[in-house]
Amino acid sequence: MSSPPFNVSLPTPTWQLLQDWAQSHYRDRTFSKDERVPSRPGLLYLVEQGAVRLVGATRGALTEPPATVNSEPEEAFLGFVGSGQPFEIVTRSPFELQAYAHVDHTVVIWLYWQDLDAWPQLRTEVLDAFRYQHQRKLLWLSTLGQRRTIDRLLGFLSLLVEEYGQPHAQGYCLPFPLTHAQIGSAIGSTRVTVTRLMGKLRQSKLISIEDENFICLPQRLANGS
Repeated sequence: MSSPPFNVSLPTPTWQLLQDWAQSHYRDRTFSKDERVPSRPGLLYLVEQGAVRLVGATRGALTEPPATVNSEPEEAFLGFVGSGQPFEIVTRSPFELQAYAHVDHTVVIWLYWQDLDAWPQLRTEVLDAFRYQHQRKLLWLSTLGQRRTIDRLLGFLSLLVEEYGQPHAQGYCLPFPLTHAQIGSAIGSTRVTVTRLMGKLRQSKLISIEDENFICLPQRLANGS
């Protein structure tokens, strides 16, 4: 696997201090699956537990009803933020970014950047985590530059499993479900196309679906070989 490993977590002693501080200052909250995480630009958010799903859309697409019964708001899945990782919300007209709890019992801490003045080590770790996320986004953009949709699909799944995957008898698996519609929005395709191509990847034994519909890659692919 690449380095850093699947989850780049903040140091345990500092993290424990932050958790205690957040609880005493009412700066943490637990969310149910698919519940929106209230957020605004200028604040720093840290995922204490679970996973957050970031979604981008043109302004109003996430709040206005679809034009027809069969239409869907145009929004794009932008990735996950795992346990121990920070994120920010950046808004630039006409686009907006929103965060949702991807699994039940997702806990998010929020704070102001100046709050980090009390924890210089934590500030360093947060900035390191953001640099790592930036590197991953560059790899994601490289993957999205592939001409064939099936190559974008496999590259996208490989990046996710490399970063968040957990050991399994079949290789490495994502620890949370991901719908074909979400995958399609991430790679610039449709749910129907993703479903068809996922079938091809399974037939070629490049991926497998295990347990509760978790996507898995064989170890040789998860290792990038």
